[in-house]
Amino acid sequence: MTMDMIAGPARKLCAYIGEKATYDEKPLYEALVESARTAGCAGATVLRGVTGFGATSRHVGKRVMRMSQDKPVVVQVIDSEARITALAEVFSAMVADGLITIEEVHVMAYRTASEQG
Repeated sequence: MTMDMIAGPARKLCAYIGEKATYDEKPLYEALVESARTAGCAGATVLRGVTGFGATSRHVGKRVMRMSQDKPVVVQVIDSEARITALAEVFSAMVADGLITIEEVHVMAYRTASEQG
């Protein structure tokens, strides 16, 4: 698989982090996207959540769970197994507080509008 040709079995790497998290004095989600670009990945997407909670949320008496003031952000990268495995190590070193997952995906199409014709 190369940046201009992805089809069939692939892997998706996701980092679930807080919007306020930083790495080298910049937003962590930007640093993760930069690391994916540097690794030669086909692309990366950052999704901003409306609300959520993670491992540090806890019940307080009979009150509802405390929701984070730090909005959830998900950074997703889809590429070959080898590239995602290597990038997961980089993500793991950069993410101090969050969740990192890898899952199998099947790419049906990956093209630009100019390829449509």
